[in-house]
Amino acid sequence: MKPLIIIPARGGSKGVPKKNIKLLNGKPLINYAIDAARNIFEDTVICVTTDSQEIKEVVEKTTGLKVPFLRPENLATDNAGSYEVLLHAIDFYEKQGYFADTLILMQPTSPFRTSTHINEAMKLYSDDVDMVVSVKETKSNPYYVLYEENENGFLSKSKESKFTRRQDCPQVWELNGALYIINIESLKKGKIDTFKKTVKYIMSERDSVDIDTMLDWKLCESILNE
Repeated sequence: MKPLIIIPARGGSKGVPKKNIKLLNGKPLINYAIDAARNIFEDTVICVTTDSQEIKEVVEKTTGLKVPFLRPENLATDNAGSYEVLLHAIDFYEKQGYFADTLILMQPTSPFRTSTHINEAMKLYSDDVDMVVSVKETKSNPYYVLYEENENGFLSKSKESKFTRRQDCPQVWELNGALYIINIESLKKGKIDTFKKTVKYIMSERDSVDIDTMLDWKLCESILNE
């Protein structure tokens, strides 16, 4: 495996202002991802891709990890897609002479994802799959509690079923955003939602916490202060 670890960090955040560099238990949030990656990989293959000079400066000052570039203007807007951001980073390293075959995407908003999770997920990966992705079992099972509004304005089950107990329903998995191990050859052919060969890596509900709102932030603080 020739890995490239990508940690994407946009400057703008509406739910939690400046969340990627906001201090969580005394440490910038993004540093949790960097520390987990550094426990396994060399700094030379860890890429923080950001559009923010402030994030770049905080990362370099607090971790010593060099942020190799700021995203170009076309990838620094609210409408910039994550797919294009990933391809840009891959292309940057290829122009430096490093041709990775496996991309490990780590969102900075998952502070409880650790190097142990990364190592376990990598054991599930092979060249025969498009991606290994971290998941948790969802509580919002479409066979049981999820409903959609029909053309008449009435609610109907998202997936028709006759289950009367949740435990009888098929297991349904929710991407938790913590970890994606991606075949770069597959990624160059299309976005991850087009992949046909994706393998799940199961994480606990606690380790799957993804910070999107201040409520999520307070939950993480509470867990860390237990």
